[in-house]
Amino acid sequence: MSNDTGVHAADNHDLIRVHGARVNNLKDVSVDIPKRRLTVFTGVSGSGKSSLVFSTIAAESQRMINETYSAFVQGFMPSLARPEVDRLEGLTTAIIVDQERMGANPRSTVGTATDANAMLRILFSRVGQPHIGPPTAFAFNVPTRTASGVMKTEKASGREEKQVVQNAVYQGGMCPRCEGMGNVSDFDLTALYDDSKSLADGALTVPGYSMDGWYGRIFSGAGLPMDKPIAKFTKKELEKLLYSGPVKIKVEGINLTYEGVIPKIQKSMLSKDVDAMQPHVRRFVERAITFTTCPDCEGTRLTREALSSRINGKNIAELCQMQISDLAAWMRDLDEPGVAPLVAGLQHLLDSFAEIGLGYLSLDRPAGTLSGGEAQRTKMIRHLGSSLTDVTYVFDEPTIGLHPHDIERMNDLLLQLRDKGNTVLVVEHKPETIAIGDHVVDLGPAAGSGGGEICYEGSIEGLRGSDTVTGRHLDDRAQLKEKVRSSSGTLEVRGASTHNLQDVDVDVPLGVLCVLTGVAGSGKSSLVHGSVAGREGVVVIDQGAIRGSRRSNPATYTGLLEPIRKAFAKANGVKPALFSSNSEGACPACKGAGVIFTELGVMATVESPCEECEGRRFQASVLDYTFGGRNIAEVLAMSVAEAEAFFADGDARTPAAHKILDRLADVGLGYLTLGQPLTTLSGGERQRLKLATQMADKGDVYVLDEPTTGLHLADVEQLLGLLDRLVDSGKSVIVIEHHQAVMAHADWIIDLGPGAGHDGGRIVFEGTPEDLVSQRATLTGQHLAAYVGG
Repeated sequence: MSNDTGVHAADNHDLIRVHGARVNNLKDVSVDIPKRRLTVFTGVSGSGKSSLVFSTIAAESQRMINETYSAFVQGFMPSLARPEVDRLEGLTTAIIVDQERMGANPRSTVGTATDANAMLRILFSRVGQPHIGPPTAFAFNVPTRTASGVMKTEKASGREEKQVVQNAVYQGGMCPRCEGMGNVSDFDLTALYDDSKSLADGALTVPGYSMDGWYGRIFSGAGLPMDKPIAKFTKKELEKLLYSGPVKIKVEGINLTYEGVIPKIQKSMLSKDVDAMQPHVRRFVERAITFTTCPDCEGTRLTREALSSRINGKNIAELCQMQISDLAAWMRDLDEPGVAPLVAGLQHLLDSFAEIGLGYLSLDRPAGTLSGGEAQRTKMIRHLGSSLTDVTYVFDEPTIGLHPHDIERMNDLLLQLRDKGNTVLVVEHKPETIAIGDHVVDLGPAAGSGGGEICYEGSIEGLRGSDTVTGRHLDDRAQLKEKVRSSSGTLEVRGASTHNLQDVDVDVPLGVLCVLTGVAGSGKSSLVHGSVAGREGVVVIDQGAIRGSRRSNPATYTGLLEPIRKAFAKANGVKPALFSSNSEGACPACKGAGVIFTELGVMATVESPCEECEGRRFQASVLDYTFGGRNIAEVLAMSVAEAEAFFADGDARTPAAHKILDRLADVGLGYLTLGQPLTTLSGGERQRLKLATQMADKGDVYVLDEPTTGLHLADVEQLLGLLDRLVDSGKSVIVIEHHQAVMAHADWIIDLGPGAGHDGGRIVFEGTPEDLVSQRATLTGQHLAAYVGG
């Protein structure tokens, strides 16, 4: 059906229309986004970009797709609530490519996460010589199992059919010694107990093993001598304490299980990822357990049989250890007509890695060690060759962790996706990527409660001319410093060979701002984590997730709540625990969560504000107590900037709280509210929150991993001011960074490269930014010269 203009009615739907979005800090936002174009969302951190793009448009698209499945299937999917928005029209299927790190499961590798390993396993099970077995025989996550016995099958007539099975072998590839982990753990017994003490005196130094509680009763119930120093235990008693398997015992009439300390630690601590543990448990594990490469499989995680099967002289472990770009070349020479479709699929997957700039990885690289930007690009691989069109792709700062040289490649990929007829929505701060947008939506004007409005929408040219924060800063170019500081000493690195580093010797200057740069995969993180971290006085602040539930917030994480609770308690003559929503002051209806979750089986779980406390998390009686004219809920609803002014002087003067707030404002988090759940923070916000917390530590050398992540151009200046203040106060600051403004501001630059993977790992330049620009001998030098107009 055509209308008067001759355009088919179906072709009129060329906009995604958002009306009245109120998610998080959005203030009734309405916006039209063109389809099949690249739209960039800009604005300072916390202005509402993610709330509009991810929490409104993408969330509703995903929710509506999920509703098309049967109730049975929906029962297995994450349930999504409808975002707060009046109307959304013209949505298409949304594919979200976000920055969430890949799961840090120790069994997950780049190969298992991208299905490359699954294809290799099929390849080896078909053409590997000698033939070992099915694809599972090459899987390091599947153990070999043998079964014997009788199998019974009930038939419709009511009779049973029996089948006797004798030693049926289900072939797996898991190395039995290390259980597919690639390394084995040994215990340093001196870190488990102090043998001069008895159990009753607290000889065990394992976190959580207190003899006052049930552990004391279980140990004595198991017949262990409680008052004898461990040094005097008989061999049998020590064996029982450390290695005993599970034994049923009765303590005070209750049936319990006693198990030796070591098997218990293995189950409770070693099965978890080290990074996911609480800090005190992690410190214990790092002290008590030494990990060594498994002697049986030499770290390949596979059985001897799996390693004996080869194709053209290579086994599956050797292929997974190769750099992906080399593996792709090896696959091209593989002539196996019988498995041609499989080889072609694998070839395409490996080429996608190279195309996206990840050719320097290897398939056996643990997924948990990828940076946020690498994880995002790994997820992108699935969509590059996809034949889907008219899809909405949503990217969260795709240039994070990318050298200016790599950003050009990323821009080409985004444009490729658009040119196939897709709608591409990108949340971004880098001017190089903002510049390729067909349409720009700028949110602001400020962060948090001062943001959530549309400041500008239109073309890039229009944004430059508009008087918005982004428009004013879009053409900002940092100048090289007139005068650089001279170093007060050096931190020597000799023979560094972690990952792809090629026996690197370098002197890192102290007492100055030193920037470590180079293309993605050139070895920057390897140099820091392998040779600098772990030294005396070195504090490394990365972008890893902050361990915390939705009950944790900036006030609890930074220790700010402590002085605030004490001040409230002192002013009102009651105890501090009342002013904690996780303790005595919690609203009884929602237990201090502020929301009530209603499980509806297969339908979406509904999260509704608690009616009792109206989302404030506290009992009504607690809210009667005030301090400086505000109650505790009102204080937690303040932004950092408001709270800083509130606790500075007058009745509410609290120096201890003001000091912490000062540091939070210093790192550019003035817009965060004190009670905002940590689970809602972005990677860059998390890093800056850690930085604010750790600035109080007694570190001499601070190592920051891309602190400009998620920072608007206007906020980068503030960050540079903070780094300067740290250096001027006598600290040494080492920054891993690609942002040219930070490079230009450095006193000393160490550039790694020249390429990525085995083409990198060498120092290609060390010196002042001025020398780097004048020589232009490296990729970084060329880009920095273009940036400063040198």
